[in-house]
Amino acid sequence: MSGKPLSASSAALIWFGASVSVTEIAAGTLFAPLGWERGMLAQILGHLIGGVLFFAAAYIGAVTGKSSMESVRLSFGRRGSVLFSAANVLQLIGWTAVMVYYGATVSAALGRELLQADSYLLWALAIGALIVVWLLSGARETGRLKVAVVSAMLLVMLWLSWKVFGATPAAAAAPAGEMSFGTAVELSAAMPLSWLPLAADYTRNSQRPVAASAASAVSYTLTSCWMYALGLAAALFTGQSDAAAILLGAGLVTAGVFVVVVSTVTTAFLDTYSAGVSANNIWRGFAEIPVAVAVTLLGTALAVFLTMSEYEGFLLLIASVFAPMAAVLITDFFVMKRRDTSLDFDWAGLAVWLAGFVLYRYLLAAEWESGIGLTAPVMAAVAALTVAVRLLTRRQTQ
Repeated sequence: MSGKPLSASSAALIWFGASVSVTEIAAGTLFAPLGWERGMLAQILGHLIGGVLFFAAAYIGAVTGKSSMESVRLSFGRRGSVLFSAANVLQLIGWTAVMVYYGATVSAALGRELLQADSYLLWALAIGALIVVWLLSGARETGRLKVAVVSAMLLVMLWLSWKVFGATPAAAAAPAGEMSFGTAVELSAAMPLSWLPLAADYTRNSQRPVAASAASAVSYTLTSCWMYALGLAAALFTGQSDAAAILLGAGLVTAGVFVVVVSTVTTAFLDTYSAGVSANNIWRGFAEIPVAVAVTLLGTALAVFLTMSEYEGFLLLIASVFAPMAAVLITDFFVMKRRDTSLDFDWAGLAVWLAGFVLYRYLLAAEWESGIGLTAPVMAAVAALTVAVRLLTRRQTQ
């Protein structure tokens, strides 16, 4: 999508809006069995891992001027990148459905207090319609209205944080359930990892590549940590793990509806727009905005007719596909200094990715514990394998 060059401040604003989300608050509540200190340590460590990788993916797009899926051609070939583009479109349809579902569910619960009536269907349709409006108003532009909306979101989240962190811990019941420290790190890293196939879509037209990439990564990572901490604190200090109950407990009804609806829109529009960018990499006849609108409609329909379950499994599936992909790409770009490929399919790169995917799923099924989750060890193994394979194939072609 053509448009004005992206400044660092605009990049920070876009990713702040993306990270303020009820799904991130809900993810933070899952860490309650670890307690405050270990839960915070796990989510910070996971976000640091994911944030560094987020910066690397954003920087590649900023330097090359290519979208995320166009950048993938460096490692997997022109046609090989189509495989990941298709996978990305599918995961983004899923993410859109998840976002609309959570946004509509929480809004309906708050609407019951505000209007003495609730309608999940109407809220889902309204959120879907607003995503379309946001897309048509300029997916990558940050005009005054969007700045004002995001500023209002910031104020509401500050108020919610003050109410939640000011609660008395003694009032909360003992957290139920179990979660290992390594799993918590993995679920924290999975959130920024889910944005790796999108990051370059918004930095490819950067004025200053390093500044825009750093602003994107820092803005998303810090705000996402804040949302996770808010969810964890709510579960521990107020005994609430439901987003609607958290907002109601803070006395946020009208403001709660506003922040839930708007945060859902500002996050989901990134998913839908990038689905259009990925589709354009599959076939140039796919225009970005029309595809994004179609993805919004499909995701909204899925949210209406399907129930959302296995959220944790969805995050881990995304990580298992895109973490090895990112490891190959980042290693090729930063270590092997690859900048282009003339191949339709880079079978060596695809084989390394497949090995990383299989390793991730195997270790996940075996419930292997490293203390820092699966992402970092698997990506380190994939990076080392990438270097070995590239050096071997380079010698064979000389």
